[in-house]
Amino acid sequence: MGEGICPNFFIPQNNMFLTKVHGSAQNRLFLQLHELYNKGLICLLQSSSVGSYIIDVFYNPRASIHIYEGIIKSEVDIDIELFTEVFHNGNTPPGNLHSCVKYLFTIQQLVASPLGSYQIFKLKRHTTTIFQNTAFLLHKMYTNAGIKFNKQMYIADRTSSYILQLSAKFGCVSDMLYIVIYCYKTFRYREALSVLEITKVKLAEPYLMYDRHVDREKYIEAVGGQSWSKKMRQTVAMDIILDNRTCYISELIPEQNKWPSLDIPLFVMLHFLEFLYYRHIDTTLSQAALDELHDLIHHDQGQYVRDLFRDISWEILGICQQITGNLQAALYS
Repeated sequence: MGEGICPNFFIPQNNMFLTKVHGSAQNRLFLQLHELYNKGLICLLQSSSVGSYIIDVFYNPRASIHIYEGIIKSEVDIDIELFTEVFHNGNTPPGNLHSCVKYLFTIQQLVASPLGSYQIFKLKRHTTTIFQNTAFLLHKMYTNAGIKFNKQMYIADRTSSYILQLSAKFGCVSDMLYIVIYCYKTFRYREALSVLEITKVKLAEPYLMYDRHVDREKYIEAVGGQSWSKKMRQTVAMDIILDNRTCYISELIPEQNKWPSLDIPLFVMLHFLEFLYYRHIDTTLSQAALDELHDLIHHDQGQYVRDLFRDISWEILGICQQITGNLQAALYS
């Protein structure tokens, strides 16, 4: 205020005081702010929206108000809490296409209403989840109807592919694996490997935020001050959740039947998909993917495979070993 500079939040080089707050107006504003500062917390009583809620606390002789700056969270901590909240709460997918369409219609109406930044971000996450579910339900509907290789099936297949690509634009880095899963389901091995390689590059970035693990300095360098949507698209990865009402990968059907949904550690799923694809193309690379999966599950200390999901990780390792014919190792897993 003293120097007459107030950087724009989005474009720091833009001075919002320029041509607006200068001379006598700048001096008056400085005196007003200084007066409020000297009043301390009591200045909040002048707010019509806040004052009525806190007046009883201020005039209660037994109440004490402390300002503890130690509880002020950094941008990284806030992002971790936000992404954890958004990804792990309220994302139950609809069970049929009718519900998917109904959800999307509701989202369309909400988009036209005034929403806060958190609400917009949460809505995008819901949209991603519904798009993914719609794509697999659409494929399931035509497959169960016994329709194969005709125009109707072709249109449904292309629609599902497009919806998954669209969901990846809304979603986080790990959402690209749903495209890979769909390609495996529809026998597009070469196309899937291309998407898989792109995903691996993104997951290897030093600023990646996986679950609650992140290099804080690299993260801030990469996306500090950016919108939550941009952060999610570029830096955030979460575990893969498969709803048991939909068959995603035939090799996982026995496991899907055991739980309402499968929560599979991201890097376990990554190596699992690599193994499944390469066994159709290159057995040497398939064995390399299996070795990486084996090492991850045996040696990880909780960073990539949490204790809660070790059972399903061991089951997936056993499935891969069984496919290769190593029944003794599969039984052990």
